[in-house]
Amino acid sequence: MSQPLLTVDNLKVSYPTRTGVVEAVRGVSFTLGKERLGIVGESGSGKSQTGRAIMGLTPPSGIVTADRLNFSGIDLLSASHKERRSLRGKRIAMVLQDPKYSLDPVMPIGKQIMETLRAHEKIDKKEARERVLKMLEAVQIRDAERVFQLHPHEVSGGMGQRVMIAMMLIAGPELLIADEPTSALDVTVQLEVLGIMDKLVSERGMGLIFVSHDLRLVSSFCDRVLVMYAGRVVEELAAADLKNAKHPYTQGLLNCMPDIGEDRHPLPVLDRKPEWAL
Repeated sequence: MSQPLLTVDNLKVSYPTRTGVVEAVRGVSFTLGKERLGIVGESGSGKSQTGRAIMGLTPPSGIVTADRLNFSGIDLLSASHKERRSLRGKRIAMVLQDPKYSLDPVMPIGKQIMETLRAHEKIDKKEARERVLKMLEAVQIRDAERVFQLHPHEVSGGMGQRVMIAMMLIAGPELLIADEPTSALDVTVQLEVLGIMDKLVSERGMGLIFVSHDLRLVSSFCDRVLVMYAGRVVEELAAADLKNAKHPYTQGLLNCMPDIGEDRHPLPVLDRKPEWAL
């Protein structure tokens, strides 16, 4: 059996505050191969904090510990700042939730993607420009030459998200972390963006961590699902088996999803149990 691309064992992320220590992630463990892993849960469950810890993007005030945090044979906990920086963008990339907060508002889109590529590869501007245009076309952006010259505020939310995906994939990473990449998009554009990611991940043989709160979306797009609550993984199962979940929290989330054609009154409410957070 081949070695996993990513191994996370007992990952913890905490933040000291005036009122005590906030434990954002509490003992998360999983492995990832060349597959699509979904991480689901409510806001505040620790999904994004898990992704940021893997990327090395936890704020300085945060404390990250783990028994093992290994990417392709590299110990991420002991890696230097320089080693981490060389990995980010080149071998591990992360698509953040909202492109308008992630893209530089005063720099043309093409120049931003070129900057990412040239930070990791020694190529001239002409070759970098050609590769950026090809990548913009790969994420189904029509008239890539025109979009190359635009600023982030001149494109729609859907196109901005495609630009972010292009920027994260331009250097050919082995692992992509997508943090709610479709949450700000309408349903039609959501499907287009997911189709693009699915095609690129399959063609490149990448590992994908897909962070979302949308159970239905994750069940149709991912291979496996981790369900998080209060910083912990409460259940792990194949995406196709999500409807057969055993944990009452997962069952509660599924029960809260709307069902077309079914008249439910009153609407179901998640009945939280104190023991879920233990």
